[in-house]
Amino acid sequence: MTWAIQCENLTKRFQDRVAVNNLSLSIKKGSIYGFLGPNGSGKSTTIRMLCGLLVPTSGSGTVLGYDVMTESEAIKQRIGYMSQKFSLYEDLTVEENLDFYAGVYEISGEVRKQRKAELIDMAGLTGREKQLAGSLSGGWKQRLALSCALLHRPELLILDEPTAGVDPVSRRIFWDVIHGLAKEGITVLVTTHYMDEAQTCDWIGFIFYGTLLAQGTPGELIEELGVHNLEDVFITLVQQEEARQKAGVSR
Repeated sequence: MTWAIQCENLTKRFQDRVAVNNLSLSIKKGSIYGFLGPNGSGKSTTIRMLCGLLVPTSGSGTVLGYDVMTESEAIKQRIGYMSQKFSLYEDLTVEENLDFYAGVYEISGEVRKQRKAELIDMAGLTGREKQLAGSLSGGWKQRLALSCALLHRPELLILDEPTAGVDPVSRRIFWDVIHGLAKEGITVLVTTHYMDEAQTCDWIGFIFYGTLLAQGTPGELIEELGVHNLEDVFITLVQQEEARQKAGVSR
């Protein structure tokens, strides 16, 4: 089996605080992995380590075969990243934003022209090329941000709560695009608080206070815990972990 991401006991400490605690996971190439947990649980810290933006305190990990400790620049060149906060230039048009990121990725000539056309079509932005990004609705902004993250044909796409604050119809369209990308072989690591989105992932992991509590397919976790849905899985795991910590029982 070929893995896009592999981590073993990945840990990040900030002085006395452990933000990520001995995290071990493997994500198969071409799959969609949902990374779930409350705010402050360690999701963003984990993502920053995997993106090569933060050096782990201990443990080991590879992203697309590159070591997170020593080959962060190679990782950055091969991944696409998108956060929940719209990070593009609102005073530029759709096309100008794509041109700007094409320049960042050193994409020029016919390749730039072709990629822009492909991504505008994929995102449904045809006819909006000259519209200012700041005038787009939340759903359209996210599709533009996704297009910019895909310009350089990354092998791995990391999405940090990409549909937060987006209406249900736009969320559905966005996820249709994500599943299409996975079918093309792109690996997707996504954080979300929407359990209906998590239900469509190939594999999900729950993190709480820096510790990965459980991972598996949505169906497996629901069956294993004897509950009705992923929201119940989430609540049950958190309650079990809180009870374990209160009793002073180590994992």
